[in-house]
Amino acid sequence: MPGATRQEQRWEAGELVSERVAMATRCAVRLVPPDGAEPSRIEAAAAEALAIFAEVEAACTRFRADSPLMRANQAPDRWQRVPRILLEAVEEAKRAHDRTGGRVDPRVLGALVDLGYDRTLPFGREAVRLARAGLPAGPRRPGRGGAFRPGIRRAEGEVRLGPESIDLGGIGKGLAVRWADQSLMAVAPDHLVDAGGDCACRGGPPGGGPWLVGVEDPSPCGEQGGPVAVLGLRDRAVATSSVRLRRWTANGRPVHHLIDPRTGRPGGEGLLAVTVVGEDPAVAESWSKALFLAGRRQIGSLARRRGLAALWVEEDGKVSTTGQIERYLRWRRA
Repeated sequence: MPGATRQEQRWEAGELVSERVAMATRCAVRLVPPDGAEPSRIEAAAAEALAIFAEVEAACTRFRADSPLMRANQAPDRWQRVPRILLEAVEEAKRAHDRTGGRVDPRVLGALVDLGYDRTLPFGREAVRLARAGLPAGPRRPGRGGAFRPGIRRAEGEVRLGPESIDLGGIGKGLAVRWADQSLMAVAPDHLVDAGGDCACRGGPPGGGPWLVGVEDPSPCGEQGGPVAVLGLRDRAVATSSVRLRRWTANGRPVHHLIDPRTGRPGGEGLLAVTVVGEDPAVAESWSKALFLAGRRQIGSLARRRGLAALWVEEDGKVSTTGQIERYLRWRRA
């Protein structure tokens, strides 16, 4: 069950490292204690920050039929009382939809299920193969062309999702990083929150300088080895949308989890991964997905038009960037 995984803590080289598994990824926080801070207070703050990931997962997972999200999905056209975390996640999903011009749309759950991603899959070194007689011949287009406009009653703690069920995987992770980051500011202003490469970097590590964040090789299971770039970040967030792990075959067709709402099919033609640096982890997460779905031909123009600090890796291994991300680059694979 979400929240049941044990947290691990250790002190090393002047910082506390605390880790746990949640949201199908390894989540970690690194805290540099201020002068005079009690170790027990730092350890408690790290534990509370990591617990946020389990709380968001419990509220927003689609892999448990009894989660608040899936209960709301059972009757999306009805007003339903939901936990605060889920209400705020639905609000953030609407903001992501609006800021990206509909390129990010949470109404992709039906398309994912159609492709066989209706349960946690054992993604890893070997491709997952699904043979499902029920796969449709035609795509399911989320939203039927309309904007995502959920009903939200904050005072009552109620939402109405609309006619279609939703998926909050990426939105939930971005929010969990944001909230964990915020929870640590008063106790340890120098910290890093990492959820599978989506990070919030505040202050710096022991010894000064920026936090160094590697951008993983997005080829399947890191075939080339090592990162494609290393970023140096202070008071910034970074998020990556990639098909490195969550790809599988369905009835012989290669597919992945990043669904283009315009087609109802996996998008991002010609791309393997997109990384965005920004001020907020949830906003960076939504833009990394939107840029990925723009595909190789349109990603550069969209990223530059929006003034985004972005890096992307094409299927042939080529690494491209916008000028805005160059100041954060500490190393880049040739």
